[in-house]
Amino acid sequence: MIEATGLQKRYGRLTAVDGIGFRVEPGEVLGFLGPNGAGKSTTMRMIAGFLVPSAGTARVCGHDVQSDALAARRALGYLPEGAPLYGEMTPRGLLAFVADVRAIPSGQRRQRRDFVIARLNLQSVLNQPIDTLSKGFRRRVGLAAAILHDPAALIMDEPTDGLDPNQKHEVRGLITELARERTVLLSTHILEEVESVCTRAIIIARGRLLADATPAELLARSRYHNAISLNPADSIAARAALDGMPGVSGFEHDERDARLYVFAQGKAKLSEPVSERLRQRGVGFDGLRLERGRLDEVFRSITSAESIA
Repeated sequence: MIEATGLQKRYGRLTAVDGIGFRVEPGEVLGFLGPNGAGKSTTMRMIAGFLVPSAGTARVCGHDVQSDALAARRALGYLPEGAPLYGEMTPRGLLAFVADVRAIPSGQRRQRRDFVIARLNLQSVLNQPIDTLSKGFRRRVGLAAAILHDPAALIMDEPTDGLDPNQKHEVRGLITELARERTVLLSTHILEEVESVCTRAIIIARGRLLADATPAELLARSRYHNAISLNPADSIAARAALDGMPGVSGFEHDERDARLYVFAQGKAKLSEPVSERLRQRGVGFDGLRLERGRLDEVFRSITSAESIA
């Protein structure tokens, strides 16, 4: 549905995007991750047809975004970063304007308008100037405009940036529902978003693609993956009891939440052996759990200057 091949964007001697290529298949939600200035927005703008690549190609539903631009844009819904809108318009007026620009057949306009208004719960603000709406409502209006023409593919640039926790939860739920019928590419710097809505993630830095994997595969790269954490009554006694135990490669004590992390050697399973060892040594504990891993640690490791060099 969305395909990039060798995409490159240069500004003089600066290379903002350096040969990026990937495919997003129907039903996938691909998270596009990277530090600020990594080239995420530039890549998405090239795919959406708003920037001309210096090299490479991009296709949406089989249509080249440069040589077959109109067909590509008909198949695509695009929500730019910050959801820029005409602030003096009302949501009702904006949707009518977008329907005109998109040349939605007159017989389908009312149906599509009513659908997006109901789906995004815009009834209460339809006649209110967009400039007076909350960030959450403005993002919803932008998303309504992006899907009004019922596109097969959807690109969203930082769709939850700046929203409060309730608004983020709401927008993520919408993305999950929309993805059931569409291909979705979204950029984000919020790592929890990757775990909650993405089926796959790409990590870029300095304009180069560094990783392409499922969230579970990325979590498996974390040193915390398969570790055991617990709240010991005495962390020093717990470490002494577990020191030298088969399958244990090391420890880390987090003073902020008073948790002790016990790292496994390879794929060793430590839950039962650690519990049994501590009970045998008379060391009290609670809250033992198996750790899935930490995306923030994996992200830092992949995007560090040393990794990229």
